[in-house]
Amino acid sequence: MSDVLPPIRIVALYNFTPFEDVSALREPLQQVCDQEGIKGILLLAPEGINGTIAGSDEGMERVLEHIRALPGCEELEIKESRAPELPFRRMKVRLKKEIVTMGQPNIDPRKDVGQYLDPAEWNALISDPETIIIDTRNDYEVAIGTFKGAEDPKTRSFREFPEWFRNRRKELEAKGKVPKIAMFCTGGIRCEKSTSFVKGEGLDEVYHLKGGILKYLETVPEEESLWEGECFVFDQRVSVKHGLEIGSYDVCHACRRPVSEKDKASPLFVQGVSCPHCHNERTEEQRQRYASRERQEMLARKRGTEHLGS
Repeated sequence: MSDVLPPIRIVALYNFTPFEDVSALREPLQQVCDQEGIKGILLLAPEGINGTIAGSDEGMERVLEHIRALPGCEELEIKESRAPELPFRRMKVRLKKEIVTMGQPNIDPRKDVGQYLDPAEWNALISDPETIIIDTRNDYEVAIGTFKGAEDPKTRSFREFPEWFRNRRKELEAKGKVPKIAMFCTGGIRCEKSTSFVKGEGLDEVYHLKGGILKYLETVPEEESLWEGECFVFDQRVSVKHGLEIGSYDVCHACRRPVSEKDKASPLFVQGVSCPHCHNERTEEQRQRYASRERQEMLARKRGTEHLGS
């Protein structure tokens, strides 16, 4: 087996910090990413920065140096992996109201969050039958992998989480239980907000997995792991497994949900047009539009160019 690392460095990052003039930060950040050939997406909001980017080691170091020089970003939280080719086609720096949208204006993860646990401590906590384990990700992410025994809120967006949690808490309290809660997400950022929210609801025993699923899969040997399945990621790798190896899923270009080999064998799957998850959610007019886009993308790939709608 070769010891040569794949050439592309992938960095998932976030940092909660107040930016006074977030719009002034966008163009210089876009420029340094473009100059260094970095691809991906970065979100800037008054509460901080979030995103995933990929490129060469040298280019990535220069971009990370730029980001760490932003106000309050000296201790930037990052998680790294490698890939044989770029998992993104473009570089976008976007301005948003929140770097992860929960829709709870009074939440401030810089003031109060749950207790961080490293992977070894996490295994012990979620093995306790008294612990309520909550997957804070969306339903299509949970569908391809989660921790053993975790609850799936079946949310379509993070905005739905507060209502789900309040209803779940009522169920637990009706049974006379004061929950000990363990939360997790892909890279850790959602749990910064979800644990802050839960603590604001008056619960104290709240924990979350430091570094998220990605750090867990990177550092915990598979034979010691309590993770089941694969982890959805928001780039062209689609999913990763233990050791952050590229997983077995593809993605539906119509709805962006992960699709398995079984899904692709379904008569409802048409490359770039529909899959079993979204076929009944789309109109015939939409499917025709997707089919046209797929043809244009195929032609662009044959010419060695990029289709702007990709």
